Amino acid sequence: MDAITSEDGEAAAVRLARGEPVGTVLPGDDPGAWIALDAAVRRCVWQDGRGRLPPWAATEGGRALLAAVRRNRAPGLTARLRPARPLTESQLALALCHGDGRIRQAALEQAAHHPGLLPLVVVRCSDWAPRVREDARRRLAEALDERTAVRLMPLVLRLGCRGRGDFATDLADRLLRAAPPETLAPLYTDPDRAVRRYAYRLAVDERLLSSAELARAAARDPDTVVQNLCADAALAAVADGGDHDDVLEPLLGARSPQARAAGVTALRRAGRSERAVGFLADRSAVVRACARYVVRQGGHDPLPWYRERCAEPEGPPPGAVIGLAECGERADSEVLWALLGHPVAGVRARAVAGLRTLDVTDVRRLWPLLDDPAPGVVREVTAALLPSAGNVPEELLTERLGEAWPRQVRVAAFRLLEARGGVVRLRAAVATLDDPDERIRQWARQSVQGWHPTADVPREAAAEVGELLDRSRHLFSAYVLMRRKWEAGVRT
Repeated sequence: MDAITSEDGEAAAVRLARGEPVGTVLPGDDPGAWIALDAAVRRCVWQDGRGRLPPWAATEGGRALLAAVRRNRAPGLTARLRPARPLTESQLALALCHGDGRIRQAALEQAAHHPGLLPLVVVRCSDWAPRVREDARRRLAEALDERTAVRLMPLVLRLGCRGRGDFATDLADRLLRAAPPETLAPLYTDPDRAVRRYAYRLAVDERLLSSAELARAAARDPDTVVQNLCADAALAAVADGGDHDDVLEPLLGARSPQARAAGVTALRRAGRSERAVGFLADRSAVVRACARYVVRQGGHDPLPWYRERCAEPEGPPPGAVIGLAECGERADSEVLWALLGHPVAGVRARAVAGLRTLDVTDVRRLWPLLDDPAPGVVREVTAALLPSAGNVPEELLTERLGEAWPRQVRVAAFRLLEARGGVVRLRAAVATLDDPDERIRQWARQSVQGWHPTADVPREAAAEVGELLDRSRHLFSAYVLMRRKWEAGVRT
């Protein structure tokens, strides 16, 4: 769902003022649209130091609404909204968001006959004017039922974060807790993760879903909070006497590492520790760690398994390579060095990561891999070389800043040169200002602007620093450029 901006709210207000139906202008399932409209109606346009009416008020419909409001100055709230002709639903929507609290309160009385304006009644439940707030809450309590609460739940939860937004949240919560379980079904698949979190918390509290349904939800939902909530609840239900297969299989086959890790950990309690061996080479570090824990609890050491897999002639899976480093010894580094020439890029990348994990990186043996065709391998090599960036020949890295090299190689060379600091960093950043990739150019510009001379910049390099700063003078104001040169000892 795209984010709603203030400009979207202003455009919606203008369309309503022109008479377009509320259902056409405002999608009922988008809370951001209603909140943006509420703010846009009251937003003034400032010009020449003076506040002017918002854009919607300049339309014919907007002027008619304002004229109707101004003509009715008699005492009493309802008199403020009794024009010659009844207000349309679109005009009432604008009146419900008006800056005058008396107009908002009067509009609430007429909104009772327009169910399409109920979202704005929810907004007014957190109004800053006590009388408006009380009337809106009374109207909402009369109009809200379970199905409407489900439809408005994204807006209710969004407004619940406000200082006075608890009424609508509590009211909807009471209705949904008393509703039949199938009423909550649309909330489990709502695109808003806050709604799904609320729905599953309610389902867990009220025991509305079986352990198998919770396990499937943990495996399916993309939100980590929902995954952990449902997985923990499903496993707790199994511990109380549920069916292990209905819970473990969805968790073990989930795409989410959190769900798989929960399933692997539960294997020990289910008495199936041997199945954890199949997850020792998982692509996720947390799943591998849980698998090693379960295997050890079952009385076995996972390290020999990793060594055997990494020694197989057909080659190990990438997860087994990094797993060997995670629980192995520095003596296992020879196996990892041998895997740097493996034809599978994932194996090479994990071998480099494993060497870094064991702290046995050798700069001279690793820097040739900066030219690896796989971006993942180049990233791992760069991460391994960064602590020793000063030991990589500057000429080798500077050459790889050229346009002829692949993007991942240019990025790696720039990262390593920038990590060296001093004149080397400035020299590399200025050379990269013309890189064909916009993101790299932006990175280089930020590096130049953030450069300051350090103690390791020799005084005899002042002339070169001055020349480099002159080449990038378009990135500085005249004063900042003068300060940078002065800090570097450049005499102008």
